[in-house]
Amino acid sequence: MGHIIAVSNQKGGVGKTTTCVNLAACLGQAGRRTLVVDLDPQANATSALGIDPHQLASTIYQALIGRAPILPLDLTPTGIDNVSLLPSSMDLAAAEIDLLGVENREHQLRRILEPLSPSFDYILIDSPPSLNILSVNALSAARWVLIPVQAEFMALEGLAHVINIVQRIHAGFNPSLELLGLAVTLYDRRTRLAAEVVRELETIFDGKVFASRITRSVRLSEAPSHGKPIIYYDPKSPGARAYQELSEEIQHACEKTGLGPGA
Repeated sequence: MGHIIAVSNQKGGVGKTTTCVNLAACLGQAGRRTLVVDLDPQANATSALGIDPHQLASTIYQALIGRAPILPLDLTPTGIDNVSLLPSSMDLAAAEIDLLGVENREHQLRRILEPLSPSFDYILIDSPPSLNILSVNALSAARWVLIPVQAEFMALEGLAHVINIVQRIHAGFNPSLELLGLAVTLYDRRTRLAAEVVRELETIFDGKVFASRITRSVRLSEAPSHGKPIIYYDPKSPGARAYQELSEEIQHACEKTGLGPGA
């Protein structure tokens, strides 16, 4: 079965979608069969993988509300090695209302992913930057949660809220959910504050802060507008190297459990 990782943070602007898309591309480049699940109505992960959400006949929205069969589910090819996409669209914003009264509505995504999981080594869920039924579905379906954290003081306050939500989902809906780790994003090596924030994170979350640092980068910001992950847009850039390093760390963290891809 594939490792299902929810990339989640209720604080916006922390590089959540950037991390999801670029991590998927790096896993694919390493030969890992990877599925990106775009669970954000903004559909930024879909666009960042070169897919126009306005041109899609069906998206994850139809599957979530039961208007499309789970299998065969129309997964969208991305042109990225070993990476498939379960795309999103603005229709997904209506899911909160459409799922009212649906039995086990917190587990709709798990219902969709269970038959797909054996076909993939990794499934990455790009969660919305808010606490709603979609983010609850993401955490209820995942084995792991990866939290991108911006290296700034306010991130520490927001992080306590995220951890509280993860603990509540673990207790109420998904006892298998565990924190995979924190990925430090938008890191500015020139500032003392960034280094201080990371030291604080490492003190609080001992052993759960990945060593890779995703630094601020113009090239990394440009890549989504071209519909390409950074390793395809500028493979020699610092951003590409950082996400490749993070990919290696995450593979090691997941697979040291003894449940490697396909297990």
